[in-house]
Amino acid sequence: MIDKENFYVGKENRIVYVKSVDVEDLPDYIRSQMPKKTMLYAVHNSDGERLAIVEKRDMAFVLARQNDLSPVMVH
Repeated sequence: MIDKENFYVGKENRIVYVKSVDVEDLPDYIRSQMPKKTMLYAVHNSDGERLAIVEKRDMAFVLARQNDLSPVMVH
């Protein structure tokens, strides 16, 4: 049985944030490697560090979950 007090211990850094990103806002070296789409999705940690950029929102959530992270969409 999970103890309510210990449920979140060690999980506070497991949340990541999924955010839509306009390709034009990315640095040139990243933009040159991206497909000709106008919108991509970035996964950021709680410190704001970009961990990944993917083509689809669903891919961002799957990527996070495959790495035992809890994704949250940022509007």
